[in-house]
Amino acid sequence: MLKSPVLRAVVAACVIVFLVCFGVFCYYYVKYQKIVDKRFYGPIFANTAKIYAQPREVRVGQKADPEEIANYLRHAGYTEEGERGESKLGEYRVLKDAVEIKPGSESYYNAEGAVVRVAAGKVDRIVSLARDGGDLSAYDMEPQLVTGLFDTQQRTKRRIVKYDDIPKVMVNAVISIEDRQFFHHSGVNFGRLVEAALIDLKEGGDVQGASTITMQVARGFFLSPEKKFKRKLIEILISFELEQRFSKKQIFELYANEVDMGQRGSFTITGFGEAANAYFGKDLKDVTLPEAALLAGLVQRPSYLSPYRHPQRAVDRRNLVLQAMVETGSITQAQADVAKATPLKLAPQNVEASDAPYFVDLIRDQLVSKYGEDELNHEGYRVYTTIDPPLQKAAADAVVVGLKEADAAINKLRTRRVKVGKKYETKVLPGPQAQVALVALDPHTGEVLALVGGRNYGWSQLNHAVAKRPTGSIFKPFVYATAVNNDLTNQQPVFTPATLVDDSPTAFINGDDVYTPRNFEEKYYGQVTAQKALDLSLNNATVKVAEMVGYDKVAALAKAAGIMSVQPTPAMALGSYDATPMEMASAYTVFANAGTRITPLMVKSVRDPNGDVLDNYEPQKTQVLDPRVAFVITQMLEGVINNGTGVSVRARGFTAPAAGKTGSSHDAWFAGYTSNLLCVVWVGFDDYSDVKLTGAALALPIWTEFMKRAVALPEYSDAAPFTPPPGVVQLTLDKATNQIATPACPDDYTTAFIDGTQPTLTCEQNAANQASHGNFFQRMLGVEPKPAPPASNNIGNTGQGQTQAAVPNASAPQQTQQPEKKKGFWGRLFGSGNDKKDDNKQNQPAANGAGNRPPL
Repeated sequence: MLKSPVLRAVVAACVIVFLVCFGVFCYYYVKYQKIVDKRFYGPIFANTAKIYAQPREVRVGQKADPEEIANYLRHAGYTEEGERGESKLGEYRVLKDAVEIKPGSESYYNAEGAVVRVAAGKVDRIVSLARDGGDLSAYDMEPQLVTGLFDTQQRTKRRIVKYDDIPKVMVNAVISIEDRQFFHHSGVNFGRLVEAALIDLKEGGDVQGASTITMQVARGFFLSPEKKFKRKLIEILISFELEQRFSKKQIFELYANEVDMGQRGSFTITGFGEAANAYFGKDLKDVTLPEAALLAGLVQRPSYLSPYRHPQRAVDRRNLVLQAMVETGSITQAQADVAKATPLKLAPQNVEASDAPYFVDLIRDQLVSKYGEDELNHEGYRVYTTIDPPLQKAAADAVVVGLKEADAAINKLRTRRVKVGKKYETKVLPGPQAQVALVALDPHTGEVLALVGGRNYGWSQLNHAVAKRPTGSIFKPFVYATAVNNDLTNQQPVFTPATLVDDSPTAFINGDDVYTPRNFEEKYYGQVTAQKALDLSLNNATVKVAEMVGYDKVAALAKAAGIMSVQPTPAMALGSYDATPMEMASAYTVFANAGTRITPLMVKSVRDPNGDVLDNYEPQKTQVLDPRVAFVITQMLEGVINNGTGVSVRARGFTAPAAGKTGSSHDAWFAGYTSNLLCVVWVGFDDYSDVKLTGAALALPIWTEFMKRAVALPEYSDAAPFTPPPGVVQLTLDKATNQIATPACPDDYTTAFIDGTQPTLTCEQNAANQASHGNFFQRMLGVEPKPAPPASNNIGNTGQGQTQAAVPNASAPQQTQQPEKKKGFWGRLFGSGNDKKDDNKQNQPAANGAGNRPPL
């Protein structure tokens, strides 16, 4: 047949070319088959540990709604009874005015279920589903997934989803815009490929990709995104391999978990599961039609189409996807029109509000040291933590609001009128940007409920919550606690909130060093009560208290509370030594938790993918102070908020019973607590320069904003007055005399005393004593009656700078200070006699019973 030599040569050449091509194809087919086999051998995606939140407690009497409870359970991974793909975590059923909860085999509790009944918008009854049944006062629901740990090198986050978990509307949206023939072709749409090539040749560019979903999977798992002819051929080859190895549903599942969906903070969003949470704050199975269309549209160019940075582009692309769904018959035109009219409803962009990345970083550091990086990234452990998502959101939002105010205050401080040429212009001088840390914990369990480590995790991963900084005046309560503690250790003198302290400029000698603290704005008050000294954060008075009680004792108490860097020096009393916000939060549990310090707890349990316990964690507790001393300090710190440097807490609308302390050094601090929540806020600069503003100006607004949001949540709405322990007496004292107030002395304040150290006279009795000092004619002529002995413990400064203190002991000999003789009428008129008290004369305070205190 092939008689012509030319024809035979052509046929032979074609056969040779075919054989060569076939051989090359077979070589590369086998080569990439091995690559595909190797890549998909074992787990396809890194099964990183999952971080779960604090379980939500439902209590009888708490505000509640059955649908809201059902929505919470759905987000926690439960499925509705009868729903396809039953969850091993559990299921729920919505009844009339009730929700039935049934934990599954892999539940955190794996225990009894319950029926939560709601009436008039509140939980009316909780009935156990256990065999013995009965009513419950509270019920803990399944913890919600916060996020997954991440690969430290790639910093990628994904939530793996199964094909059955992907709603049909999501599949249809992707197919309509990305690959309409996906379920019909064999991996490559040759017609679309040729069409794209012709368009590129005609336009002289390389714009048309024409990649099918299978080809995109091939590129995502094995190739770089560069557009080269060789890469396209390899992509096609691998696509054939994938179509041979996997079903269409499996390929779509690979695609859904691998596709790049943009950036969130410093993390890459990978897959539709993580994208649904990042953009809408919900599970993928709950996305609506317009939300599914938006996600499908982002696949093309996630950064360019970001709905946060370019909302109009995102909406235009979403509407294009919706119209494509009409063309494929997935939806009707009417449905598309309704979806197109739907505005963007995005989750807050604040990554702190949902992912708590600084908190997760601390969790990672803790777990890596025990389990190792590989084990955490591949075993799929479940890490049950203490984070409370609603409270974390409150913290993140409060930081955003508070930093705007802080930035404005700092910029105002930097604003100057500068001469530019012949004119003056108002300019803001350059300077560092303020950073922030917020730590909130349960003062009775030590559980860290919310944590913010900086103003923007995407900009800086430095966690300021665990960075050491000088503590400033939030350290001062430990000075006063040491002094009050003397009452219980038979040390002298007895010290109470009504003890008088000398707030005068003083030089303190410490070895060869001389320490001369100054008060804020150089204001000095002379003799003041300890309560007022703490209220106004008076530096000289506080150092004198520390000197009186002993620097070593103050340092010992601080170290017992966990502030380990302190040294027994005068500067210690004013917080010159470093501690982290986390350490200070732990230290303040000593006051908020009846004298017991609790170490912060972030991880409660680590379990394997089946729910079996690997480790459980408990906080460490140490008794540091007697509960009576802790309560006295708490009452004094209430005074700081109600009458002192923290008074703007009340002015800003936070009305719940609270105790707290401002702090100012180079940085700004505020530490405070209610009966059920403790929070420490720090604001400062990374370069350690002075913020030049007080804790009341920078940190207090953030603390107040956070606490206002916190008490609006059901779990923290029942902040109660602080309850005194046995052995504590609360008295209302007259401000003028520091004696027990009566209706005749309405200008008063309330404080606490350890029983036996409280005043016993009323303000009227004190006035009677004062009257016994002489009538008008006696005072005019300078004739003084024998003075009644005063009865206040008094910390005063002597001429040599040494501290003297009274010893209130009824059995001790009475030691009274000789009063300076007053001038008579003629002496005052003509100036005869002494007109000055000797500056070097030692002021020896009286040592009577604690009941008679001189006026302030």
